Amino acid sequence: MNEEMVTLAGDDAAGQWVGAVGAGGTFLLLIVIVWQIAVTWRSRMLAAREEQYKQLALKYAQLLEDNTELHRRTLDELSQARLSLDSMEKMMREVE
Repeated sequence: MNEEMVTLAGDDAAGQWVGAVGAGGTFLLLIVIVWQIAVTWRSRMLAAREEQYKQLALKYAQLLEDNTELHRRTLDELSQARLSLDSMEKMMREVE
């Protein structure tokens, strides 16, 4: 009797279909899980890149402000040097 049960279980077409559908469902589930992990990883990478761009923009803005301040100081010093040179030139003309 055991031999008949084993033979019947092996010839069961419905059981084979159930197994095939179950294996297909398992593979589909694994594909979806891997896909979601990849999408999550990609979105995290994009968010990190966006944060780096924000930090770079802030650094650029600070450097631009520093450069503007240095330019202003240079213009002030140049104006003072020009005034000093004009007064020295005026003094030299008066001495002659």
